[in-house]
Amino acid sequence: MTVFPEGFLWGAATAAYQVEGAAVEDGRCESIWDVFCRMPGRVVNGDNGTVATNHYHLLDVDLALMSELNLNAYRFSVSWPRVVDDDGGVNRKGLDFYERLVDGLLDRGIRPFLTLYHWDLPQRLEHQGGWAQRDTALHFADYAQVVHEALGDRVDDWTTLNEPYCASLLGYAAGVHAPGRREPRAAAAAVHHLLLAHGLARKVIDKRVGISLNLYAVDPVNPDDPVDIDAAWRVDGLQNRLFLDPVLLGKYPSDVLGDLAPLGFADHIRDGDLALIGAPLDWLGVNYYTRHRVTGHAGGRTPEWIGAEHLHNVPSGLPTTAMGWEELPDGLFRTLNRLHTEYPRLPIHITENGAAYDDAPDAAGFVEDRDRQRYFEQHLHCVEAAITAGVDVRGYFAWSLLDNFEWAEGYAKRFGIAHVDFGTFARTPKLSGRWYARVAGANALPE
Repeated sequence: MTVFPEGFLWGAATAAYQVEGAAVEDGRCESIWDVFCRMPGRVVNGDNGTVATNHYHLLDVDLALMSELNLNAYRFSVSWPRVVDDDGGVNRKGLDFYERLVDGLLDRGIRPFLTLYHWDLPQRLEHQGGWAQRDTALHFADYAQVVHEALGDRVDDWTTLNEPYCASLLGYAAGVHAPGRREPRAAAAAVHHLLLAHGLARKVIDKRVGISLNLYAVDPVNPDDPVDIDAAWRVDGLQNRLFLDPVLLGKYPSDVLGDLAPLGFADHIRDGDLALIGAPLDWLGVNYYTRHRVTGHAGGRTPEWIGAEHLHNVPSGLPTTAMGWEELPDGLFRTLNRLHTEYPRLPIHITENGAAYDDAPDAAGFVEDRDRQRYFEQHLHCVEAAITAGVDVRGYFAWSLLDNFEWAEGYAKRFGIAHVDFGTFARTPKLSGRWYARVAGANALPE
């Protein structure tokens, strides 16, 4: 039996837009995802995430599910447009939902991990330029203050941003996430303004603070080809180092600054910004799903492709998930070891790890998802190996607690350890969920 350190956190994670629903209830305002999902070709199952898993109305059901799965931690995000109205005022009804959530977690002995931003920017701010505008970072700090005043007495673990790579480069350059813009210069500005927002929020919150970054192992297709090696380093720069270096080292990597120079990236950096962005953190969140396998012979090495993952991923023949992502557990070990050897050491939480598969429930709604169970087991063995090698990993959050609205993929891609019937909203733990509950209860992997 593989035993984890005493006090290790076993959690699951969700995001507000993906699970809550209630999009026009109790004063919630419009977000960029509401608008993005109404764009031509985006209609999925008729509701585009406005109902999602109905978590807003089924909160008690989901809290009971967390207890059933033996979770001792839960990572959730607060919906900015639910708690701040379009005039910039506090929406008390929106905050009340999160107070009920936090109180329900604490009553069950489940540690809340609160994420301030999981991509649902208020549409009113996008109308003013969104993350391409510096003022959005200042508005974020005001929003962080609102949430901190309401929940800071009960929540000790705070995440400022989830995956700023996606919010900036996928949303403003590739256009495959909200707000759906294909403007590389705006994307470059969004990178810095998101990180500035992180730094400003860090000043506001006097609890344990981290940031969750989606990190990848990045490999050249041909490790002996200088062209592929160069391409892999550039992709690593945009995917990993562009966010790790300013947060952990207080500076942007010089080679990436050079690559982004044609987009005017440096023009957005003001005196004092990097000191804010690089202020010491209490922990780092790692979201890991797969790797990038890169060639420099396929074109697309200019800044215009930032955020367009499909332009540099080359299949290798390894098994893939329903998202088309390679299953490479060793990439998680390599990522953790890299953080341990190349960056200042601080506690790490695996804030997302999981896989989508084509789940098929039986008549009772049960899903025998052996592929997902295997995915978790293999990746958790790599987490344990990293801990044995000296990496200070304190917790693991399965993505996701529920099948949910999977962003641009709609409802077709299921990541949950609990199956959701989107007709009745019934929740049924899958085989992987039952297995995960046993692991969490024992704080150990079975032989």
